[in-house]
Amino acid sequence: MKFTRAAGVLLHPTSLPGANGIGDLGPDAFRFLEFVAQAGFTMWQMLPLGPTGYGDSPYQCFSAFAGNPLLIHVPGATSTLPDHVVDFSGVIAHKRALLASAFERFVPDARYERFVREQQTWLPDYALFMALKHAHDGVSWTCWAPELAARSESALAVFAAAHRRQIEQVQWEQYAFFSQFHALKRACTQHGIRLMGDVPIYVAHDSADVWAHRELFQLDDTGHLIVQAGVPPDYFSETGQLWGNPIYRWDVLRAQGYTWWIERMRAALRMFDIVRLDHFRGFEAYWEVPGADTTAMHGRWVKGPGIDLFRALSVELGPLPIIAENLGLITPEVETLREQLEYPGMSILQFAFGGDGMAKDFQPHTFPRERVVYTGTHDNDTTVGWWNADAGTDSTRTPDDIEKEKAFARKYLGTDGADIHWTLMRAALASVANTVLIPMQDILGLGSAARMNLPGRQADNWQFRFTWDQLTPDIAARLRGMMSMYDR
Repeated sequence: MKFTRAAGVLLHPTSLPGANGIGDLGPDAFRFLEFVAQAGFTMWQMLPLGPTGYGDSPYQCFSAFAGNPLLIHVPGATSTLPDHVVDFSGVIAHKRALLASAFERFVPDARYERFVREQQTWLPDYALFMALKHAHDGVSWTCWAPELAARSESALAVFAAAHRRQIEQVQWEQYAFFSQFHALKRACTQHGIRLMGDVPIYVAHDSADVWAHRELFQLDDTGHLIVQAGVPPDYFSETGQLWGNPIYRWDVLRAQGYTWWIERMRAALRMFDIVRLDHFRGFEAYWEVPGADTTAMHGRWVKGPGIDLFRALSVELGPLPIIAENLGLITPEVETLREQLEYPGMSILQFAFGGDGMAKDFQPHTFPRERVVYTGTHDNDTTVGWWNADAGTDSTRTPDDIEKEKAFARKYLGTDGADIHWTLMRAALASVANTVLIPMQDILGLGSAARMNLPGRQADNWQFRFTWDQLTPDIAARLRGMMSMYDR
């Protein structure tokens, strides 16, 4: 699918300002939308919006279909939680109490009943799964009573009857989330802003999807991982990244006509105008690690479903507005698949100046028009943090590597490094690439403390929030001038 020349901002809703310790889908989201329009952006990219589980990561969710209840705006609520970071432990306790109180005041109506009927493919399983997790003190489903983990119909019926009210609250939370999300989506459309979402290739092991569809994943008889997903050693980690996600039984999915994936993509396209497909290379071949391993070093490449999956998706859903995240170890076979599908790939400007052979692919003078350019992504340091980095902040680069990288960047960009975030944004916006996306941290010129995620770090990720006083009026004006100058 061809994309018109445009630019957007990357900001997850949790990073918005707000009174309850975490950004949400309420008034601050609409205020941010006003800034997006004033700055001349026509896209807003979010990370996955599912209910977060392990490590608070939006890439490890309890459902591939549900929304995160922490993003529900509860009018009139306040807290003493910090306004510059997300303290997830405090936020979860606070938000759960707010939602429980709001649910007690809720009276079901026709719109709610219609929502529940329309979400039958996933909502009953998800609501039951979350009630079961609560009853088991949050432990993984593989540690539940065996008859519940194995989905015994009689055992589940007894549990559901005893926990009807809690199951109903989970359903109501999803109704509230999607009602607020679609109100924001309508406002985006009115402002000429396209919403861009993120669909991870994998789902979390501890999720309603895996519990309800064990036959689709490579699990043993007890539900534990036979193999797990990850990537081999790379720029981010010397031992690779071990994600711990179950790997699909692609043969079973193929025999079922890829129905589960079709429904997943259908749900994403109801929410978003454009979808970034995370870890696209895994559809051509994926890194498979033994289930008991503790690093990703000793895996192997296994062929994925390839074009067969995407043909099935297109038959059911039509042309797909997909951006392929084609970063990492990308082979000619991966690029051939992407080009066959006509999905634009990604380039990261922070990768453009290193000494490895792949740096040239990220340099603006090499870009084709059908390319999506980022200064950095949620997995990168901020641009200011990247520029000020030393060897201690990146285990794969030596001080000599960093100095050579900076020297080449100064020469290539014609800069002394002052206001490096504006220099990199200008390089992206001036390029021929049709799509440019800029993290909010770079717009604000923030350092490493504002980094969203450090791959491989087990805690203290996903906490970034900005405050309105950081977003001065001149920022929108300066951005709008650049959008006009470079025809975006």
